[in-house]
This record gives sequence, C-alpha cells and structure tokens, in this order.
Amino acid sequence: MSAGTYAPKPGAAPLGRMIGAQTALETRMLLRNGEQLLLTVIIPSLLLVLFSTVDIIDTGKGKSVDFLAPGILALAAMSTAFTGQAIATGFERRYGVLKRLGASPLPRWALMTSKTLAVLVTEVLQVVLLTVIAFALGWSPHGNPLAVLLLLVLGTAAFSGLGLLMAGTLKAEATLAAANLVFLLLLVAGGVIVPMDKFPGGVQSVLDLLPISALSGGLRDVLQEGASMPWGNLAILAVWAVLGLGSAAKFFRWE
Repeated sequence: MSAGTYAPKPGAAPLGRMIGAQTALETRMLLRNGEQLLLTVIIPSLLLVLFSTVDIIDTGKGKSVDFLAPGILALAAMSTAFTGQAIATGFERRYGVLKRLGASPLPRWALMTSKTLAVLVTEVLQVVLLTVIAFALGWSPHGNPLAVLLLLVLGTAAFSGLGLLMAGTLKAEATLAAANLVFLLLLVAGGVIVPMDKFPGGVQSVLDLLPISALSGGLRDVLQEGASMPWGNLAILAVWAVLGLGSAAKFFRWE
C-alpha cells in the first residue's frame, strides 16, 4: 500500500506570498475606509484647488500652484504614512488584531513591511491624482524625477516610523487625538501652504528640521526651482527615518 499524496502541501505559504497577500489586504482596508480617504485624498485635493485658485496666501513670485503642488504632495505622504497609519494601527492594537496576526505564520516584521508597502501603493495613487489636478490648474514642474522619488521614499520611511511609534506606545484614543493634532500643526507650520520665510528666523531654523519641512522644501527645490539633488533635505529625512523606524522597532507594544 503506497503512502497518500496530499495537495496542497501542509504548512505556511512562502514568505513572499504571505507579504504580498497581507499587503493587498492592508491596501484594500485603507481604500475602503471613508475617514482615511477623507484624510489622504479629499483634503489634500481640496487644499490644492482652493489655495491655487483663491488668492488667500502670498506664495511669492510665479503661479500659486507651482508653490503649492510640492507641499501638497508632501502633505499627502504625511497623511497616509503618519496620520492614517498611526490611527489605523493604534485601533488594530487596541482590538487585539495585531496580537492575533502576530501569532500567525506571518512574522511580525513582515506584517510591518506589508503595512509600509500598502502605504506606498496608496501614495502612488495619491501622487497620480494630485499630479493630474495640479496639471489641470497649470502646474509647470521641473527638476530631476529621481530626486523626487528619493525624497518621497525617505519621507514615507520617516513618517511611517513615527506613526508606528505613536501607534505602538500610546492608547488608541490618544493616538487618534495626537495624530490629528500633529497633522493640523504641521499643515500650518511645515511649509506646506505657508512659505517658511513668513516665520521669524529663529522659529524657521527649528521648523526646517522637521520631516514635513524637509520633504516639502526638498520637493519645492526640485519641482519649482529645478534643483538636481537637495542633499540637505535628504539627510534630514534619512535621520528621521532611522530614528523613527529604530524607535518603533524597539518600543512597539503588540498588546
């Protein structure tokens, strides 16, 4: 009597397939959440249209959209990688979702990788939509596409680390309040819609070190001024990415 043959073979799926499946699930959850869509798509789009068509803030020489589009792209990255991810992950932690997923064959680091990949997929959709809107408003971008890509990747890593750190150390309700408050504060003080030269010199020097300021300023240097590679902004974002992701890995609590 021969041994039986079983198909499919028992055991966990290959790691790459598990990460891909979890990434697809995380992406669908992001896109199905109405509050997340409001934060990541509708608000940046409305801000871009409003401040580009209504003369509310003095954005300096040139068309308003040329100044605003890079800042709104930075805001979109922050809204998804930091605010949205912090809130969603915080409540998943509260309801025990992370604890149960952490007990599955999918390693915990792979779960966080899937969340980050889902953020990147969402950001691609954001960038495409905002770029189409900006072109419709008369945007004339310049500069090196590689520099834009590096800025967005490092900015996403920095915001993702900070968002996971907040979600993994604070209670869900505190994360909800803090993430939204930070979003509003950095919207005003991060060079997104208000030029940094509107702030006093000492305050501006401090604000320039924030990740949102580095990202919006770097994107503006490239897309508006035609700079080749804003190394200073890239260095600031790299430091924040290392600090944020390192701290999240060390202090994140799954329960």
